[in-house]
Amino acid sequence: MEQFNMAKQMMAFQKAAYDNCINALNTVYEQGEKMIDMSIDQTTWWLPQEGKKAMTGWLGQLNETRTGFLQAVDENFKKFQSMFAADETPPKEMAAKGKKA
Repeated sequence: MEQFNMAKQMMAFQKAAYDNCINALNTVYEQGEKMIDMSIDQTTWWLPQEGKKAMTGWLGQLNETRTGFLQAVDENFKKFQSMFAADETPPKEMAAKGKKA
Protein backbone atom coordinates (compact mmCIF):
# COMPACT_ATOMS: atom_id res chain seq x y z
CA MET A 1 0.00 0.00 0.00
CA GLU A 2 2.85 2.35 0.83
CA GLN A 3 4.44 1.80 -2.60
CA PHE A 4 1.12 2.58 -4.26
CA ASN A 5 0.87 5.89 -2.40
CA MET A 6 4.50 6.69 -3.19
CA ALA A 7 3.81 6.13 -6.88
CA LYS A 8 0.81 8.47 -6.72
CA GLN A 9 2.89 11.12 -4.96
CA MET A 10 5.70 10.77 -7.48
CA MET A 11 3.21 11.16 -10.31
CA ALA A 12 1.75 14.28 -8.72
CA PHE A 13 5.24 15.72 -8.27
CA GLN A 14 6.19 14.98 -11.88
CA LYS A 15 2.97 16.60 -13.13
CA ALA A 16 3.58 19.73 -11.02
CA ALA A 17 7.19 19.96 -12.23
CA TYR A 18 6.06 19.51 -15.83
CA ASP A 19 3.36 22.18 -15.48
CA ASN A 20 5.81 24.68 -13.99
CA CYS A 21 8.36 24.02 -16.72
CA ILE A 22 5.79 24.34 -19.49
CA ASN A 23 4.45 27.59 -18.05
CA ALA A 24 7.96 29.04 -18.05
CA LEU A 25 8.63 27.81 -21.59
CA ASN A 26 5.32 29.24 -22.80
CA THR A 27 6.28 32.64 -21.41
CA VAL A 28 9.64 32.51 -23.18
CA TYR A 29 7.97 31.34 -26.41
CA GLU A 30 5.38 34.12 -26.33
CA GLN A 31 8.02 36.79 -25.73
CA GLY A 32 10.19 35.40 -28.53
CA GLU A 33 7.25 35.34 -30.90
CA LYS A 34 6.42 38.97 -30.09
CA MET A 35 10.04 39.97 -30.72
CA ILE A 36 10.11 38.17 -34.07
CA ASP A 37 6.78 39.71 -35.10
CA MET A 38 8.05 43.18 -34.21
CA SER A 39 11.26 42.55 -36.13
CA ILE A 40 9.35 41.38 -39.19
CA ASP A 41 7.07 44.42 -39.08
CA GLN A 42 9.91 46.91 -38.62
CA THR A 43 12.38 45.54 -41.17
CA THR A 44 10.65 46.29 -44.43
CA TRP A 45 13.88 47.55 -45.98
CA TRP A 46 15.85 44.28 -45.89
CA LEU A 47 13.30 41.46 -45.65
CA PRO A 48 11.27 40.84 -48.81
CA GLN A 49 7.62 39.84 -48.64
CA GLU A 50 8.46 36.19 -49.41
CA GLY A 51 10.82 36.11 -46.43
CA LYS A 52 8.14 37.52 -44.17
CA LYS A 53 5.72 34.84 -45.35
CA ALA A 54 8.33 32.13 -44.72
CA MET A 55 9.10 33.36 -41.21
CA THR A 56 5.40 33.67 -40.39
CA GLY A 57 4.87 30.14 -41.70
CA TRP A 58 7.71 28.82 -39.56
CA LEU A 59 6.22 30.45 -36.47
CA GLY A 60 2.83 28.96 -37.29
CA GLN A 61 4.32 25.49 -37.76
CA LEU A 62 6.30 25.81 -34.54
CA ASN A 63 3.15 26.78 -32.65
CA GLU A 64 1.17 23.86 -34.12
CA THR A 65 3.92 21.39 -33.24
CA ARG A 66 4.28 22.80 -29.72
CA THR A 67 0.52 22.64 -29.16
CA GLY A 68 0.38 19.04 -30.41
CA PHE A 69 3.22 18.02 -28.13
CA LEU A 70 1.61 19.66 -25.10
CA GLN A 71 -1.73 17.99 -25.84
CA ALA A 72 -0.08 14.57 -26.21
CA VAL A 73 1.81 14.89 -22.93
CA ASP A 74 -1.27 16.16 -21.07
CA GLU A 75 -3.36 13.31 -22.48
CA ASN A 76 -0.80 10.73 -21.35
CA PHE A 77 -0.57 12.29 -17.89
CA LYS A 78 -4.37 11.99 -17.63
CA LYS A 79 -4.23 8.33 -18.72
CA PHE A 80 -1.53 7.55 -16.19
CA GLN A 81 -3.37 9.36 -13.41
CA SER A 82 -6.57 7.50 -14.29
CA MET A 83 -4.78 4.22 -13.55
CA PHE A 84 -4.38 5.40 -9.96
CA ALA A 85 -7.81 7.01 -9.70
CA ALA A 86 -9.77 4.07 -11.14
CA ASP A 87 -9.48 2.10 -7.94
CA GLU A 88 -7.69 3.16 -4.80
CA THR A 89 -6.67 -0.45 -4.20
CA PRO A 90 -3.07 -1.23 -5.21
CA PRO A 91 -2.65 -3.77 -8.03
CA LYS A 92 -1.31 -6.61 -5.79
CA GLU A 93 -4.28 -6.30 -3.46
CA MET A 94 -6.64 -6.27 -6.43
CA ALA A 95 -5.06 -9.50 -7.70
CA ALA A 96 -5.37 -11.09 -4.25
CA LYS A 97 -9.07 -10.17 -4.14
CA GLY A 98 -9.59 -11.73 -7.56
CA LYS A 99 -8.03 -15.03 -6.43
CA LYS A 100 -10.22 -15.22 -3.33
CA ALA A 101 -13.46 -14.67 -5.27
